[in-house]
Amino acid sequence: MMWPTPSARETSPPDDPSAPPSGVEPGDAEAPGGDTGPGTGGGGIRRAVRALAGPGPWKRGPVLAALALSLGLVMLLHARITDRGSLGSLVETFLPWFGLFVPVLLAGALWRRSASAVAALLLPVMVWLNLFGALLGDKSQPGGDLTVVSHNVDAGNSDPVGTARELAASGADVLALEELTPQALDAYEKGLAKVYRYHTVQGTVGLWSKLPLSDTGPVDIETDYGPLAATKPADVKMAGNRALRTTVTTGKGPVAVYVAHLGSVRLMPRSGFWTGSRDRNAEALGKALAAEPNRRVVLLGDLNGTTDDRVFDAITSRLRSAPDVAGDGFGFTWPARFPVARIDQILVRGVKPRSSWVLPSTGSDHLPVAARIAW
Repeated sequence: MMWPTPSARETSPPDDPSAPPSGVEPGDAEAPGGDTGPGTGGGGIRRAVRALAGPGPWKRGPVLAALALSLGLVMLLHARITDRGSLGSLVETFLPWFGLFVPVLLAGALWRRSASAVAALLLPVMVWLNLFGALLGDKSQPGGDLTVVSHNVDAGNSDPVGTARELAASGADVLALEELTPQALDAYEKGLAKVYRYHTVQGTVGLWSKLPLSDTGPVDIETDYGPLAATKPADVKMAGNRALRTTVTTGKGPVAVYVAHLGSVRLMPRSGFWTGSRDRNAEALGKALAAEPNRRVVLLGDLNGTTDDRVFDAITSRLRSAPDVAGDGFGFTWPARFPVARIDQILVRGVKPRSSWVLPSTGSDHLPVAARIAW
């Protein structure tokens, strides 16, 4: 019988020092401690550490690293961004959404295997968490002495009767409505009459209450201004009035309640983010709040801006946001179909917010916002 001719590998003498140990393929090396080859865990980890420690990953992705740092600086220094063309207000209105750029940049950094970009992302992550991290949890607490609700009912609301019915069932002790029209006012007054014994309407804003009201009147937030404003008759001015103040008498003492609907904002192709009337209204409202003698104050309304916006400093320096203190989440209220900003506000002074939440849609382009407050 003829035996097959041995291969060169098979004819190597067993004691040949140049031959690899039995069962080890050429190219594999024995690792210290008995680990061998590129497939072993120890060797793979060591190679990964050496790769990350080398200059390559820190040199890759400089553009991504620069974008990450820029994002962090924009959020950190948002108050220093120029307000020319109301750019600063625009940035601050949508500031929470800047956090969405973090996962996008992180995906790019991982794809590029850029250690520098990953490290740079620590800045925007820390800044965002410092600004908005507290809003991620539920800060509400049980109890409370008074439930307040604010809602821009929308001048174009096609079902004011349905909206009034839903608001009457909200459980609010005090209900503020903005953007009332003469055509829809009767529907709200009839729909809310059974639940709320007291109410006042001053122009386009109104307040319905289960508790007595007193010292009620309009607040001049400079809706009309300039030389022609003084020539307008009182009834014409009242028709366009957008703010009121009243005193609500509770079992624990009086509370000054303001209802306000500040001027609209517009994104103009040439002039940018136009906020002229809103900014003027905010300044005038801030002065009225500064002069308010009552220790307990509640401001309800559509401010057409978020409390991060610098234009409201005169207001937010004196009053606290109930959703910020006792809310659950960001509390976005506009637009109703896909809310991206909280422009409907409940701000307080001299009382403690216990909880705050957003109510379901009523047919308006805004969502109602509610809060429970205590003494």
